[in-house]
Amino acid sequence: MSLTATRQLQRIPASAGLEPILEALGDDGGVIVESMFGAETIAQMREAADDYASGVEPGGATQGLGDDGKLFVGSNTIRFSSLARLTPAFFDVLDNELYAQIADAVLLPICGSYWLNTAQVMYIGPGEPAQFLHRDANNWWAFVKATWPDSPEVTISAMIGLEEVTEELGATRVVPGSHRLSELNRYEERESVPAELGPGDALIYSGYVLHGGGANQTADRWRRAFHVSFVAGWLTPEEASPMDFSLGELSGQSERVQRLLGHASYDPRPYNGGGLWLRHVREMQDVIGSNGGGA
Repeated sequence: MSLTATRQLQRIPASAGLEPILEALGDDGGVIVESMFGAETIAQMREAADDYASGVEPGGATQGLGDDGKLFVGSNTIRFSSLARLTPAFFDVLDNELYAQIADAVLLPICGSYWLNTAQVMYIGPGEPAQFLHRDANNWWAFVKATWPDSPEVTISAMIGLEEVTEELGATRVVPGSHRLSELNRYEERESVPAELGPGDALIYSGYVLHGGGANQTADRWRRAFHVSFVAGWLTPEEASPMDFSLGELSGQSERVQRLLGHASYDPRPYNGGGLWLRHVREMQDVIGSNGGGA
């Protein structure tokens, strides 16, 4: 597959509904959904993220990978997770109806339900160079390597703007169509395009599309955005979200929020195998409702 003539990502208003978004996602591996998240939710997320970020050391997140992790996250980038502990507005993000529809369509064909992979604030600082291109699904490398190029989708991600995110500030760069490449290890910076966002816009992208944070070319401005991704329930997520809350602490939240944060049992049926996630070590049961449908 040739990508010498790179195309821009499609921009679709959230009001257009699910089908055109899925079509664009299938074509390009990424799509910008405009006004996907409400202004009040975004304002609350921005306020909480800014407040917490003031006490975070740029470059301090290593992803647990030592020097490789430091290279990945950048020396002047602020990252932190456990966003459900940051502000109740994050529960509104998890309950977003359109994102739920997208994730259901992408992930439920291969799992009983899915859960939060990770949610991270990602503030790219002035002068930070571009992040190297990568595929999020490579977190589960053994699976991807064994099934490529016919790998089913196991993760879906959103990069959400907390303010205007421009190319100059370091908008995420994407290689449209790279989720369909036959060469698994092909990474070429020149083929990428910026996913510019307004506040509440979301770049929705496949776990197999090549992407990376852009270079912040400004002298004194930060790129403010955050990432939320889901993963099939039979895979281990990047972030240990269930440990952020004690049993019963999420009882006032929706069934979806409880499932996404690992506070409900995972039943792989009707799919063969895939492992279990038991909320209690006792007979398999879902204490917040019957198994079925979405996460």
